[in-house]
Amino acid sequence: MENTVELLKELTSVVGVSGAEENIVSLLKEKLALYGEVSVDTMNNVYCTFGEGYHFLLDAHLDEIGLIVTEITDDGFLKAAKCGGIDNRMLLGYEVSVWGKREIKGIISTLPPHLQSDGEEKKVPDIKDISIDTGLSAEELKRVVSLGDRVTFKRNFTPLLNGRISASCLDDRSGVASILLCLDRLKKLPCKITVLFSSQEELGTRGAKIGPYSKNVDEAISVDVSFAYSNGCDKSDCKELGKGAMIGFSPILDKDMSRRLVQIAKDKNIPYQCEIMSGRTGTNADVISISEKGIKTGLISIPERYMHQPVEVVDITDIESVSDLICAYIAERTGEIYA
Repeated sequence: MENTVELLKELTSVVGVSGAEENIVSLLKEKLALYGEVSVDTMNNVYCTFGEGYHFLLDAHLDEIGLIVTEITDDGFLKAAKCGGIDNRMLLGYEVSVWGKREIKGIISTLPPHLQSDGEEKKVPDIKDISIDTGLSAEELKRVVSLGDRVTFKRNFTPLLNGRISASCLDDRSGVASILLCLDRLKKLPCKITVLFSSQEELGTRGAKIGPYSKNVDEAISVDVSFAYSNGCDKSDCKELGKGAMIGFSPILDKDMSRRLVQIAKDKNIPYQCEIMSGRTGTNADVISISEKGIKTGLISIPERYMHQPVEVVDITDIESVSDLICAYIAERTGEIYA
């Protein structure tokens, strides 16, 4: 099994803002080629299929939030709009990379407190009011940056204490990692597996809406991140880092799959937590479950602090718990089906 920390470091180092995921697609094609037939569709969904028999789909999204360049100003600043759910509070003063003809480092500009008017320090900036400073003039920028180029936040892979990692785009590269960690074990089982690393989730689960079509899938498991408790959160809205996989229960999820996942976690001593949702889950599971004639779908999430920030935090043991639970579930289901 690949080292989880090194795998996560590799996955989070590669850019892939929604709609411009080519770099992370290339890396995942290489990873998946070890296991089966790999293909990429026109939306940058990456697929890998191997095995025969009862068919499981495993999904995690490969895209990340970022910005898109909208203007090059006459005084040499870049204007940008959101790609995905950016939290405006964290923008000012943050380091970014602009992905034009080459990578260009930049800073999101901010007024020093000495120059702010009364009350200005309490205001959250509107995205249209921020600018990116690269140090280049407008003329120089136009030679290397085009409107529509993507902007990412500074890569920040930081090991913390007690097996925790801080990085950007752990949503959902940690989900991708949990599936990759499964594949050596899953290849040994008498079933068919399709891995779907889906695009444009941050723009409205767009890749997953088309991903399952023509695959004739029997069951699906979607893997994403969900809220882990930190200071200031309501504990009723969150689970805990390091306490294991979050098994989703929701009206849109298959209740038998959810219950079975819990029972298997108990039987195999895999750490788990139950996440109860009253309707839509906000993940790819929402759209996978209503693809084609309808697909039995389960959701397993990785607890994450500071979601949609450049300093997201996960616990390595939770990623491994998700991977172990997926393997145990598919092994048991396969054993039942072919008993």
